[in-house]
Amino acid sequence: MDFKDIHIGKLIQLRVNDLDISIERICNFLEINELEVSEMYESKEINTYFLLRWSKLLEYDYFRLYSQHLILYSPPSNINKKNSKSRKSRLPDFRKHIYTREVIHFILELISSGKKTKLEIINDYKIPKTTLYKWISKNSSNKLGS
Repeated sequence: MDFKDIHIGKLIQLRVNDLDISIERICNFLEINELEVSEMYESKEINTYFLLRWSKLLEYDYFRLYSQHLILYSPPSNINKKNSKSRKSRLPDFRKHIYTREVIHFILELISSGKKTKLEIINDYKIPKTTLYKWISKNSSNKLGS
């Protein structure tokens, strides 16, 4: 999975094919026609209303793909440091570093394939050293136990 370049329409179409969902069911659920469904499959972007509907229909959290993109590719936030005296946001505050199995697998694959070193992973993705080494240790334990 390429978390850097997300083509949401293609990912939705893959899931539809995997689940073998009929176009009639999709059209009824989304309240759109077949042409609009086809256009969504070709689209790299989908508005959040439809992304939520797709997530429900296909029982897959497509928003998490974007969260993982933020974890891997966004610079660390300096908002708290710059505006320590400013007002608190009324929006919910989420922890940034919640790693899914897919992200952990992605990172470990980069290391095992030699595409990145451990130091590059730590610097490029701001993953704490101890976290990375725990993943590596668990991954090697799982392979030994298999």
